[in-house]
Amino acid sequence: MSPAGEVKTFTIDNKPVSGVEGASILEVARENGIEIPTLCNMEGLSSSGQCRLCMVEIKGSNRLFPSCVTVVEEGLEVITQSERLLKYRQMILELIFSERNHICAVCVSNGHCELQSMAQKLGVNHIRFPYLHPRFLLDGSHPQYEVDHNRCILCGRCVRVCDEIEGAHTRDLRNRGIHTLVITDYDSPWGKSPSCTSCGKCVHVCPTGALAEKGKSVAEMAKRRQFLPYLVMRRESKK
Repeated sequence: MSPAGEVKTFTIDNKPVSGVEGASILEVARENGIEIPTLCNMEGLSSSGQCRLCMVEIKGSNRLFPSCVTVVEEGLEVITQSERLLKYRQMILELIFSERNHICAVCVSNGHCELQSMAQKLGVNHIRFPYLHPRFLLDGSHPQYEVDHNRCILCGRCVRVCDEIEGAHTRDLRNRGIHTLVITDYDSPWGKSPSCTSCGKCVHVCPTGALAEKGKSVAEMAKRRQFLPYLVMRRESKK
């Protein structure tokens, strides 16, 4: 949450709410038990607006707004659930599934995957778009972990946790569009990274099976999020 400041009052789905100046709509919604779907946002990490699932409507505008990076203002009338938003969110998920190779039946995170769970929650049971079928390499050079770029949704969580919490900044993004990849250092194999501390934070904030512990079979990779309160504490201490 942002530092204490002027309180803004507004509504979310016709419910009166208030939030400190500088807070995001998503933060205030969570504080009031209002669920807004997201795949890239995680409490304790900075907000990036990368997945666009958290888009909301604001009365008086035809635009959609990413709630994680839209700050609250006095008198806003925010809508988080509508037929338009549902169709938009379903389309985003379909595009994510079509862009890379998310084959749940053979994934180590099957049953423990946030992308899979979100698709079930939003009723995505088929894909209308042609699959691109990329053939990205799997990097298993690290002694403990591996990365399969075919399952990456480019949420940026691993990049942000490595930079903002671990302080190593081992990971970053390369290229644009469908060619975007999360890379290690200067695009070197993970196992040869001089900056990686092998803390595993990137693995356990990953919402899919893109980052996993070695030796896990299908459906065995459950992410351990016990350190998430620590992320929040560290972020608050830096303000």
